[in-house]
Amino acid sequence: MSKEILVNIEPQEKRVAVVEDGIMSDFFIERPGQKPLVGNIYKGRIDSIVNSIGAAFVDIGLVKKGFLYLSEAEDLEADLEDVKPQKASSSREFKVGQEILVQVVKEQFGTKGPRLTAHISIPGRYLVLMPQDARRGVSRRIDNDEERKRLRGLINELRLTDGIGVIVRTASLKRNKRELERDAHFLSKLWRTISKESLRKPAPSLIYEEYDVVMRVVRDSFTEDVDKLIIDSKYEFKRVYRFVASFLPHLKKLIEWYRGLESLLESKGVEEQIDRIYEPKIYLKCGGYIVIEPTEGLVVVDVNSGRFKKKMEQEDMAVAVNTEAAIEIAKQLRLRDLGGIIVVDFIDMSREHHRRMVLDKLKQALSIDHAKTDISGMSKLCLVEMTRERTHRTIESLSYEACPCCSGRGKVKSTATLAISALKELKQQLKLAKREVREVSIYLAPKIAERLLNEDKEHILRLEKYFRKKIKIIASSDIGFGEVRFGP
Repeated sequence: MSKEILVNIEPQEKRVAVVEDGIMSDFFIERPGQKPLVGNIYKGRIDSIVNSIGAAFVDIGLVKKGFLYLSEAEDLEADLEDVKPQKASSSREFKVGQEILVQVVKEQFGTKGPRLTAHISIPGRYLVLMPQDARRGVSRRIDNDEERKRLRGLINELRLTDGIGVIVRTASLKRNKRELERDAHFLSKLWRTISKESLRKPAPSLIYEEYDVVMRVVRDSFTEDVDKLIIDSKYEFKRVYRFVASFLPHLKKLIEWYRGLESLLESKGVEEQIDRIYEPKIYLKCGGYIVIEPTEGLVVVDVNSGRFKKKMEQEDMAVAVNTEAAIEIAKQLRLRDLGGIIVVDFIDMSREHHRRMVLDKLKQALSIDHAKTDISGMSKLCLVEMTRERTHRTIESLSYEACPCCSGRGKVKSTATLAISALKELKQQLKLAKREVREVSIYLAPKIAERLLNEDKEHILRLEKYFRKKIKIIASSDIGFGEVRFGP
């Protein structure tokens, strides 16, 4: 099986796609003005304490105050099965005005501020350092008993400062003691730097910022089963190469700088797959389809037989469609980064062993998900209730905004997204333009043209300088919203 990580860099956005045999299995997107907060460490100040819910609101320097459960001990049982849980801290230890070191574990959503924890954890390549928790354990995702025993023995030999613990990540499979020691040394050094910064800076302040999307994917997903890591930016290629050369030298030969005229993601057939992420209806190979409908409180997934053509009994047809749908649902939840409460309405199956078989297939497909999931079971009506960890904004919310023409009943791509798309097409046009052409005109809807002439003016000037051509942006009310035309 061929596996590639594709990194597409534009001035206003970074996109990373993980592709297996030409099919996108993971997708990440990040924009400068919408950088995620999860993983960031802040020195905050307790603004208020609400005893009725045992929580505090912490000022970390953002518009919205962070939310911290005072009694929470950030239960690590989901990751550690061979250590005892930590004793919860008491809310009496905290008071208004107290300065505290906190880490963001969930993004701010709607009117809610970011969710915080006072138990810091710093992920590395092979280990997660827990500087305030002396426990050492192995991730539950590593299910081979012999490998768990070997890794547990290696981390028990690590020399760490008293009071500091570690969790072994899944990437540490088959890694040796030297590699784990190097990761532990790097993380320990990073924690010392964070500790010094927390003493030096006043509250509220950002003490440590988590890696951007490119470096996170390289750290977490660039493993031996990847055939190529392809990057279409020279700067980003050099930055990633330096990182890999330092921490993963055996993988640096797999990094490639893409210089083709065609867009990297288009050349790999991924752009079309990305567009399908935003469609509510997903068709299955068997002829059936699923509909994904996020609501304000939960995500509803409906499975339908559609144009299923094979001649078989109703029960067998339901099993065939549901089995394929279970795999696709797990994939779509991951690609769209949908979280919270999820209800799946499978096609009715009357036999218990068929319901159990489809449920097992769903669990198996969800087992590779980086986010934590919990399935309550399948009812006789073939309804599955589950939860999926939600830490970031959904992929759709980054690229779409409520349509002003239909009062939010539907969605159109945001002005920023359409401006980015127009710049991509403009760049492609400039690449293909003949040398003697000195000026290129681009016709856009007024709102998009205004964006390019103001917020994105710097990027237009950069393109003019690079391609040595004059770019003329023309606003036209005859152009549809999102449509792009080129002309004299």
